Amino acid sequence: MASRLRRKRGPHMDGAEILRIIDALHRDKDIDKEYLFQSLEFALASAARKKLDAGEELVVHIDRKNGKIEAFRGDQAVELVDLGRIGAQVAKQVMIQRHREAEQDVVLSQYEEKRDQLVTGTVQRIEMGNYIINLGKVEGILPRSEVVRGEVYNVGDRVKALVTEVRKDRLRVRIILSRTNPNLVRRLFEVEVPEIADGVIEIKRVAREPGYRTKIAVASADMRVDCIGACVGIRGTRIKSITEELNGEKIDIIRWNESVEALILNALRPAEIADIKLDQARSVATVRVTEDQLSLAIGRRGQNVRLASRLTGWEINLQAIRVDGSVVPPGEVGSPGVPSPPSAAAPPPTPSAAPAESSAPGAPPAKSGDVAGAAS
Repeated sequence: MASRLRRKRGPHMDGAEILRIIDALHRDKDIDKEYLFQSLEFALASAARKKLDAGEELVVHIDRKNGKIEAFRGDQAVELVDLGRIGAQVAKQVMIQRHREAEQDVVLSQYEEKRDQLVTGTVQRIEMGNYIINLGKVEGILPRSEVVRGEVYNVGDRVKALVTEVRKDRLRVRIILSRTNPNLVRRLFEVEVPEIADGVIEIKRVAREPGYRTKIAVASADMRVDCIGACVGIRGTRIKSITEELNGEKIDIIRWNESVEALILNALRPAEIADIKLDQARSVATVRVTEDQLSLAIGRRGQNVRLASRLTGWEINLQAIRVDGSVVPPGEVGSPGVPSPPSAAAPPPTPSAAPAESSAPGAPPAKSGDVAGAAS
């Protein structure tokens, strides 16, 4: 557009040509026509004020129907003479700046709608450990802190990531991406499992330790649809695609249950639970397991019980018991064959947290299909 402005200066700018330029920018860049008219008026007014040594009282108006340019100083019409080389440069610079601002506003609006959604791009360059991702018309930033430990990308590699932040920084739109956010797993399931996208299956909660393990709780709105089987897919095809995208991260798919006891029992699988006691006031669950099941309940480096606590929204205290039901004394816990049971503190309950129920000496039996694990 700037080159066309150089050819058509001052009052000699053809109205039909102006209308064609405005229309082309509107179609190609998705910029509002009125904004473009106002930007051109502002640019021409700035150039005219500089040429004629006029103040803010000089304004320029472009007819929206025929593109005719008129200038006014107060109520008096002003005849615009050729703006000259300096005036044309001023008009060009102002128009370019307003054009860039409009483009960035369009990008900002588009990506505000993509916040918390998946995007795919290619690594364009690497700056101080941060990956700059080409998303098409805009660049995204994948900070080093949002990359899963062990993941390394080269220039040209394709990357799927979650949009976590969109903000305008002066004349640039900064789009922050993440590979560690738990919702990345949620969105991958929505892509791979049509039943989730259709609303037949709902993802209730996700708890994740990026690069290691994720627990995801699902529920079906249709009793005829097995939520776990649908997520796993025939011969594990769906879950395999997700774990491959996550570079082998293990995923446990858990059947959601409104009963806190049943949900905790499912979340601690593959360990077999002896019984569960709930402290409703503090949202603390005391879970008793036999000595041979304790290590399974804890998981590697406490991972299983930690993720189960986050998923359920309850603090989980594990208590080791013998086969006869007697509690293993604290002095014996941690001895060979009996690992020390950790206490996993849960984050504050979310609005979707399962309602607290009365304490029960024994947990309800779980079905064999309440949990599915995907090993890497």
